Amino acid sequence: MKQILLGIGGLLAILLVILLSRTFMYGGQPDSIQQIELPDPPAVSAETAAQHLSEAIQMRTITVAPGDPRPGQEGPWLELHDWLETTYPAFHAAAGKEIVPGGLTLLYTWEGSDPSLKPILLMAHQDVVPVNIGTEGDWDAPPFSGAIQDGYVYGRGAIDDKGSLVGIMEALDALARDGFQPKRTILVQLGHDEEVSGSGAEAGIALLKSRGVEPVMALDEGFMVLEDNPLTGGTLGFIGIAEKGYLTLRVTAKGEGGHSSMPPRDSATVRLSRALIALDEHQMEANLSTPPISDMMQIVSLEMGFTARLAMANQWLLGGVLESQFAATPAGNAMIRTTTAPTMLAGSAKENVLAQRATAIVNFRIHPNNTPEDVIQHVRDVTSDIEGIEVGLLEDGIGSEASPVSAIDNRAYGVLNAVARDVSGGAAVTPALVLGATDARYASAITQDVYRFMPSIMSLEDSRGFHGTNERLSVENMGRLARGYGQIVLAMDEGD
Repeated sequence: MKQILLGIGGLLAILLVILLSRTFMYGGQPDSIQQIELPDPPAVSAETAAQHLSEAIQMRTITVAPGDPRPGQEGPWLELHDWLETTYPAFHAAAGKEIVPGGLTLLYTWEGSDPSLKPILLMAHQDVVPVNIGTEGDWDAPPFSGAIQDGYVYGRGAIDDKGSLVGIMEALDALARDGFQPKRTILVQLGHDEEVSGSGAEAGIALLKSRGVEPVMALDEGFMVLEDNPLTGGTLGFIGIAEKGYLTLRVTAKGEGGHSSMPPRDSATVRLSRALIALDEHQMEANLSTPPISDMMQIVSLEMGFTARLAMANQWLLGGVLESQFAATPAGNAMIRTTTAPTMLAGSAKENVLAQRATAIVNFRIHPNNTPEDVIQHVRDVTSDIEGIEVGLLEDGIGSEASPVSAIDNRAYGVLNAVARDVSGGAAVTPALVLGATDARYASAITQDVYRFMPSIMSLEDSRGFHGTNERLSVENMGRLARGYGQIVLAMDEGD
């Protein structure tokens, strides 16, 4: 018995050494990320940029459904186009401008002096989501006033995405005024309907593809530097290197109809309920071993406690515990797997009539580890033992695969990493997965290096303004955006 106990103790000691060794060796920024020395930014005024954002917000470029703006509703977009020409004359004198056929998406081309260098593509969008009816009075300033108060510009689109649009234009106009002549061609695409379908961006990318354009990188909205972030509790920069796909399925349960006074034990509604519970209890599998989540864990582990770092470094033993920790919050769960969200239900047309068909609309945000076909098969497998269940695509639904995962070992990511560190004052920066959809997903058709980052720093509270009440962007951030975009252009112009 003594020998057995000694043997067990020895094995535990070896296990402890392995766990601790792996933990202390784990973490930090990967050596593959290039270290870039940033050029001086162009001279810009945060106050002027903020005033320009205020003016852009006042143009109500609202989209509600695919196809917007409808014929006769183009006024705000055309007003914005004229305003851009008037407000940024130096850039418009340096770059060619065209409207992408079939919509109101703008495409600018500032020709570089060296045609052997691949261009860069900067992206933003002109449209904004509407304000929920009845909530206008909840704002600290009217949502389309563009009011500047207490150091912030208030209004729908301040963050999503007119802040980026104005920041790009401020940077490029300042560079043009200074006489900058790019070696690398600069492309700017301003989509007109990102909030409803992104058809304008899709058409713009298709146009560039037809011309044989292959950018060295594409940069769109998505992430920023976040203070008091929920992952580490401190300041952390996030650079989106991929985004989730989108799929909506219709789950239908069939059953006997009839009068509610004589209900069967297994009605269509009950069957549908069982199917939804089964989908909730059997989530799609997570995978923590692939980018972006694997790179994120390596980088942020040094910002977290010893226990978290221990689990991240030893997934072979503690992977289940780690997955449970991520899955404990909606945001964490969304980072590691394809999510399942029942959003709409329908059944009987009257309270005393049994439904013959009960339906649920279930929305999935597809992780890069999965395909739409994986999702459909998962739903069918999970509900296969429930009688009367049918699974099909939602008619006329919007769907897209998850984007490819872009590299972090190239100059493009190195530049963004350096800008994010500069914006944050030296905080850690991590690649990340964008949980929603952006126009950037279309850019994967012409370049494998697509990133989603806005050179700004926000509190968690301010970030909740996305599509919400009191959307606002600080005057200071408008300066950061203009300087950051300028540094990105200059730094990418220096590299091969």
